[in-house]
Amino acid sequence: MKILVIGATRGIGKALLECALEEQNEVRVLARNPGTIKTRHENLKVVKGDILDSGSVATALAGQDAVCSCVGVPITFKPVTLFSRGAARVLQALQQNPAQKYVAVTGIGAGDSKGHGGFLYDRIFKPLFLKTIYEDKDREESLIKESSSNWLIVRPAGLTNGPRTGTYRVVHDLEGVTAKRVSRLDVADYILKQLKNPSDFGKTPLLTY
Repeated sequence: MKILVIGATRGIGKALLECALEEQNEVRVLARNPGTIKTRHENLKVVKGDILDSGSVATALAGQDAVCSCVGVPITFKPVTLFSRGAARVLQALQQNPAQKYVAVTGIGAGDSKGHGGFLYDRIFKPLFLKTIYEDKDREESLIKESSSNWLIVRPAGLTNGPRTGTYRVVHDLEGVTAKRVSRLDVADYILKQLKNPSDFGKTPLLTY
């Protein structure tokens, strides 16, 4: 499978890059600074570009089976627009080939998963430190849901650097659910499984242990 990963320098994007290469997929990475991608592999191609640039997104996406957006921003109190503007650029590029799969990683607290992160996260950490980030993740999700693309929105619980276990909960009905933790590698595991056997596209599953 040919997979474009945007946001592969760290976090879930880096985990996805590593797992996808381990499974012998062909991986293309879109990076503003290609030198930040230290991985070397015969199946890896790194191209210079920015998710906010329509031209570079369209060029990077050409010929790929799927695009996975794993972009992130540091904690900030300023308005955030990266997620929604980036999604708009990806959706624009996908119009050229609607069959391409689009996986976007948001997080616990986006959309209708708000209020399922536990007391400390929901009442203290998210409103104090992640408010503007999640406001834009909400806009990102809305754009994707309203589109005609072949999309999957993945909402991980609190992230860890734990191993790839392949054992985690994929939650669709959030009633009574409080998210716990999940490793970045297991988020990557889920994404790759869905790309091979898509059963949750058009949905917004929460991943947690």
